[in-house]
Amino acid sequence: MAPTAQTPGAGRFSDLSALFINCTLKPGDQTSHTQGLMDVAMQHMRDQGVSVDLVRAVDHDIAPGVQPDMREEGLASDDWPALTERVLAADILVLGTPIWLGDKSSVATRVVERLYSLSGWLNDEQQSVFYGKVGGVIVTGNEDGIKHVAMNVLYSLGHVGYTIPPQADAGWIGEVGPGPSYLDEGSGGPENDFTQRNTRIMAWNLMHVASMLKQAGGIPAEGNTR
Repeated sequence: MAPTAQTPGAGRFSDLSALFINCTLKPGDQTSHTQGLMDVAMQHMRDQGVSVDLVRAVDHDIAPGVQPDMREEGLASDDWPALTERVLAADILVLGTPIWLGDKSSVATRVVERLYSLSGWLNDEQQSVFYGKVGGVIVTGNEDGIKHVAMNVLYSLGHVGYTIPPQADAGWIGEVGPGPSYLDEGSGGPENDFTQRNTRIMAWNLMHVASMLKQAGGIPAEGNTR
């Protein structure tokens, strides 16, 4: 079941911040079933004092490309540099995506590409700027593919430098084919014990590992600097 509300900032992880990027294809004024499940994880974190930020990627002009600022490559506009500040400010990054044709959304692919565009940026220890941060993924849909999408996204996050805790993914799919989505009446999604349990476990593991890394000052800069 959904977590109960508590006073913001009252929890044990109040020194942590999290950014959730919803990679739905729907603009902000439309219901996102992916957001419905993301809200559960976000509430778990808020209950423990985590400062939670949310971006619906499709509402921003995220240019295609693998450079940090595609305006420098000749494109007229690019919102990614402004979003980069929010990405780098977060101890925890969670990508949420629907499943389309058995894979993550095109919006999620673009976000991953732009995260990759920052892979050359280094922290003060000459490691990837994503070292010391943790990543997770939430997936929803009406077709098979949760594990495939999770493997793809979590590999990508780990490749650029994020630490991936155990059980860092959660998801829900209805009956494969046309049918109710997560937030639709009668879908059973919000009441599904398996989904709710896994979302709770994901949220807590992200918080635990992010806190451990923060207390340790990140990942030791021995043998892994550029």
